[in-house]
Amino acid sequence: QVQLVESGGGLVQAGGSLRLSCAASGRTFSRYTMGWFRQVPGKERDFVAGISWIGGSTRYADSVKGRFTISRDNAKNTVYLQMNSLKPEDTAVYYCAADMAIQTMTVAASYDYWGQGTQVTVSS
Repeated sequence: QVQLVESGGGLVQAGGSLRLSCAASGRTFSRYTMGWFRQVPGKERDFVAGISWIGGSTRYADSVKGRFTISRDNAKNTVYLQMNSLKPEDTAVYYCAADMAIQTMTVAASYDYWGQGTQVTVSS
């Protein structure tokens, strides 16, 4: 069982930066693939970024490539999402997700564990 708690969301102007954090419970954090997803009202939860359990493999949605960076610190049981050059269309609730036996990193249904979400609002 893994519990995930996101933090770091907020209101920022376009072009600004935010860093989201996701703190995980449990002693086996390093064995989990971690992902960030985002969701706006009335739409599906979309993949943003993912990082493999050993941290050697990352993937990004095309819409955030070159602007967002996912990283993890297994010693702190934490995964981060550094978001730069933010745009109004990045406004959403951002969720952290974890799974040990992931099949497809980019698919929300692949993850068993989710955080409660943190709101990111980018003003124009």
